[in-house]
Order: sequence, then structure tokens, then C-alpha cells
Amino acid sequence: MATVLRTYCFLDALQPQLATFIAKTARGFLPVPGQASLWVEIAPGIAINQVTDAALKATRVQPAVQVVERAYGLLEVHDHDQGEVLSAGATVLKHLGVGEGDRLKPKLLTNQIIRGVEAYQTQIINRTSQGMMILPGQSLFILECEPAGYVVLAANEAEKAAQVSLINVTPYGAFGRLYMSGPEAEIDAAAAAAIGALAGVTGKEPEKFVDR
Repeated sequence: MATVLRTYCFLDALQPQLATFIAKTARGFLPVPGQASLWVEIAPGIAINQVTDAALKATRVQPAVQVVERAYGLLEVHDHDQGEVLSAGATVLKHLGVGEGDRLKPKLLTNQIIRGVEAYQTQIINRTSQGMMILPGQSLFILECEPAGYVVLAANEAEKAAQVSLINVTPYGAFGRLYMSGPEAEIDAAAAAAIGALAGVTGKEPEKFVDR
């Protein structure tokens, strides 16, 4: 079975909340704010083990996230040196026999803003949140994209653009999901930055999802 490059995403500098969220939820070598980060998602998932092996043998990067599912596999590596992370990316592409342009282009599936969230709904959200808490009266931004790995780009760029709270990020599985909260104007700015970041990624069009 041929390996498909679903996500290839370079982050020049991990923002404080995203870096901290990764450190809180990941099982690998934890990143700190400001480090460069590379996210690679492939299919089938089991092949991500060989991708990790190639990147670590060729460079000094450290892995924070490796998710091995049957369908998709996800890897994150990071380092203070952007060149080292880019070199790891080049190694991964060479190992897979593809170019960066062979990655799938992210598709925005959900873009919602709930304004003035009610207290009972904030309680439901906070019960499952692994990041910050949303407070009653704040606005909530929800984004869903495919492939899942690109949601970290949306989260990182949104955090650069606005004073918002990172509630949850899920960068693996069939779809990536992002939850952010904050004042209405800040959420509007964050949403615009996140959507713009995804729109700026070039690549192949993903196959149309069929709900069975």
C-alpha cells in the first residue's frame, strides 16, 4: 500500500498556550514556547514508526507526539533551531519519496462562533477540556478541518493574532478540532487568522468524505 502524505505542517514558533497544551497532553519529549515544530500525518498509520525513525536518526529534533492509528499516523518533532526541524522535514519527505506539494490541502469543515456562551454550556465544555477554561459570557470559536494535523496551524496562528484562551485541540483522527474562547472581538480576530492560515496551505485536494 502506498503511503499518502496527509499533513506536512511547519510552525516557525510554537505559541505559549499551544506549546503548553502539547506538553500537558503528549507523552514524548515536551516542547517549550518559541521552538519550531513540524507535524506530519500519513496513511496508513503504522508507517509513522519508520518516519519517526528516519527523522530522529538524521537530526537532533525531539518528538512530542506520535499517534499510531490504523488509518492515520501523526508525528510532531521540535527543536530550538528552525533549520534542524526543516532538515527533519526534508528527511521525512525523502523517506516517503514525495515532495511538500504532495501533501493534502486542508479543507475547512466547521467554522462556528457562539457568542455569549451560557453558564451551563461552559460547564459541559470545561468538563472535557484539556486546556484553559471557558467562562460564562465569553465567545467560543469552534473549527474543524481535514486532514486533522492542520488544526495545529490554525491554533498557532490564532494565538498569534488575538488574546484568546486555548480550550482544546485534537490534531489526530478523521478530523482535527479546535476550541478557543475569549472576548467577542478577540475571537473574531482569532477565527480570521485560523481560517486564513488554512486557506494559505497549498497541496492536493483531499478526497470527498462520504458519511456511511
